[in-house]
Amino acid sequence: MTSTVEVRRPVPVTVAVVLVYVGGFANTALGVLVLLSRYQVDADDVLPVSLVGAATILLGLLTVAGGSSLARGSRLARTLLTAYLSLLVILQGIALALTELDPTIITALLAALAVIAAIWIPPTARRYFRRAAPSAGEPSPML
Repeated sequence: MTSTVEVRRPVPVTVAVVLVYVGGFANTALGVLVLLSRYQVDADDVLPVSLVGAATILLGLLTVAGGSSLARGSRLARTLLTAYLSLLVILQGIALALTELDPTIITALLAALAVIAAIWIPPTARRYFRRAAPSAGEPSPML
């Protein structure tokens, strides 16, 4: 008989999960806005703005997809979400330079940085991700 100990998710991790979902949907919407703003830029900037918009949509959807794994305490999800959000910050900086969506992009940029801080800084979050991962001898519950 195998005993499983359920680890309660700490409040900072729950806040981070909510921020991941909200931020992922917001970045998807921001990507659509950036994609639509290609009609208001110079002809030379249409392709870069279109690519930044499409990449922002994709990374926003990947962020939403990683939210449920983050809620279960997956260290891989935390690492991947950090990578996705870091790429989003870079793309938002490019979009800030190419488009005129300044307040919207600055808000999204600060939100992405807040999510990264929420999943890495609080000590309870670090302990949760360390405890929630199966040890080397146990099979992973996710296939």
